Amino acid sequence: MSDALYTRDILRLAVSIPHQQRLENPDGSAEQRSQTCGSVVAADVIIADDGVLLELGLMISACALGQASAAILGAEAIGRTASDIIHARSNLAAFFDGKAEFPGIWQDMDKLVVAKDHQGRHGAILLPYDALIAAFADAAKRKAA
Repeated sequence: MSDALYTRDILRLAVSIPHQQRLENPDGSAEQRSQTCGSVVAADVIIADDGVLLELGLMISACALGQASAAILGAEAIGRTASDIIHARSNLAAFFDGKAEFPGIWQDMDKLVVAKDHQGRHGAILLPYDALIAAFADAAKRKAA
């Protein structure tokens, strides 16, 4: 482990993931797996009629960076729409690609700056967002059916 990469802040976040349980009757669910590192994130959602996330369930099997990212997402996701999550993911990806100065405006996103030069870790960090976005899409598909 690199001391510069796995900072105290990253490790603190990694052990503080909120909503770390699957939901019994979700409106939508998704599981995403990283091709590069094998991390797995499952997300369950309950969504209001106006598209706002009411409840979130997460199962995380990832490195400390993926866990830290899931903690940030879990702390911010309730009350947000799929569009909000897509926007946050896009900002974070743009930062990693060198197209944005900051990883995002959510609390603790600045802690992910340490991973910018570690391209192999970017997928694990984005994985929680991908799983939540896919769960939103699954909920929309189920509602339309």
